[in-house]
Amino acid sequence: MGAEKKTGGAAGSEAKVGGGAGGDSDPAAGTAAYTARDIATAWERERPGTPATSIGIVTPIWQLAKLFGDDRRRVLARAGVDTATLDLLSVLRRSGTPYTLTTRELGRLSMVTAGAVSQRVARAEREGLVSRRPGEGRPRTVEVTLTEAGHALVEATVDQVLGREADLISGLTAEQQNLLTELLGVLLEDVQRSLGDERITQVGQL
Repeated sequence: MGAEKKTGGAAGSEAKVGGGAGGDSDPAAGTAAYTARDIATAWERERPGTPATSIGIVTPIWQLAKLFGDDRRRVLARAGVDTATLDLLSVLRRSGTPYTLTTRELGRLSMVTAGAVSQRVARAEREGLVSRRPGEGRPRTVEVTLTEAGHALVEATVDQVLGREADLISGLTAEQQNLLTELLGVLLEDVQRSLGDERITQVGQL
């Protein structure tokens, strides 16, 4: 998915200043991991007054986005489905029976443009995963419905993806996971408000 590629690329460019994934290494550190804390400390030492407090938060977020995104793509590749298609099918599946939404609703819930929704629906329809029809009594409205084949694909794939990601975060206790969920939600809302941008560049959402 295009948005995902942007995430990975941003992580690489961010590394040059904040030390994101694949960033500059500390010559004195040898093969030891060069952590976000090391990066912040180096900036504060070499350039006193540098606002480095964000590095300990933003750099791991970049790194985690890259790691989670790459791993999810590998899982989906093994399952034989692309991220954008599974995102479409998952939104329909989560809507409940009769698993039908308008293209406008799909765009809002998937957080992608109308053009992207149209492309996703067309591709999924060709593969027999969704069907579409004009909305009843609503001119120019298109309704998209999950087919039996699409439903089966979601059921066969979602546990692979979410189970894998549950394993990846299992190093945190349940309490830590709940706290991190709350804090990330607060941070996301605050950054969106600060930037005046409610769009989300996704790594691929189920």
